[in-house]
Amino acid sequence: MLYVVLEADQNDTRVVNPGMTVRKDENDMSGNRTFAAAGTICLAMFLLGFFDNFVTLIAQDLGLWQFHLMRAIMAVGILMLLSRYGHARLAPVRLWAVMVRGGFAAVAMLIYFGCLAFLPIGQVAAGLFTAPIWVLLISALFLGQPVGAIRLGAAIVGFVGVLIVLDPFANGLAPLALVPMAAGFFYAIGGIATRQWCEGESALSMLLFFFLSLGLFGLIGSIAMTVWAPEAPAGADGFILRGLVWPTPLGWGLTVMQAVGSLVAVGLIFKGYQMGEAAQVAIYEYLLLPFAAGWSFVLFGDPVPARAIFGMALIIVSGAIISLRSRVV
Repeated sequence: MLYVVLEADQNDTRVVNPGMTVRKDENDMSGNRTFAAAGTICLAMFLLGFFDNFVTLIAQDLGLWQFHLMRAIMAVGILMLLSRYGHARLAPVRLWAVMVRGGFAAVAMLIYFGCLAFLPIGQVAAGLFTAPIWVLLISALFLGQPVGAIRLGAAIVGFVGVLIVLDPFANGLAPLALVPMAAGFFYAIGGIATRQWCEGESALSMLLFFFLSLGLFGLIGSIAMTVWAPEAPAGADGFILRGLVWPTPLGWGLTVMQAVGSLVAVGLIFKGYQMGEAAQVAIYEYLLLPFAAGWSFVLFGDPVPARAIFGMALIIVSGAIISLRSRVV
């Protein structure tokens, strides 16, 4: 999972994705806290890069829909326990707003995790990181918001970096390589919904409805694939078409690890944004790209071409500029 800052407001409140509202306290913006915030976000990206790599193994046994259904049940159960013991406020202020936002974010994650079964994680993450670019385009075309030459130039650089990493023309035109960009598009819409409609919502309330949306999609997809019963290829190739199955012990274990690990990482992200300036902290989320690719090499021996490293560097530079210029037109 990825959580990027899509806008830093000009007042004292910072709205961050997934709906977290952080009050800026000038007394807390010390160098030590900024360093601690950066370290916390780096650790979260390190963990996410590790856990997301195991989706390719999960796809060997489970279907995409059942995986999200099981993962959502586990995550919602943990959030309910936190709420019961007073560590989380889960009731939303605007139910419709968090439901719509959660739906768009859930679609983004369905595409993201679905692609992990077929494409290298570095490519999939690069597609998801088109979200800030989509936000600029949607904000300019449909919301009438000025973009500015610097952020527009950064968006172009980032898009070039994404194309370099995805390399859709490697073996002729490969449309599948461009599918991760759709995850970035829906994630961007979810981020805009966060900014436009979800101010004042608690971060964990937003997270709850995100997982509820994923669980609902997972339930519908699992039933549809089980009733329709298409011929699903063996292994990861059948990830999207596979209906309900009884998970293997490995499938259970990896899904539990992924669900718990994702929640821990998201908690670290929340903590990081509480300690640091949102626009500055957001830069470190782009470390997911090298961490994901690095873990893929360590765990499975997947090489990282020099071309992909260059493209990732362009994406990181682009994201840093967009984040730091988020309050400057």
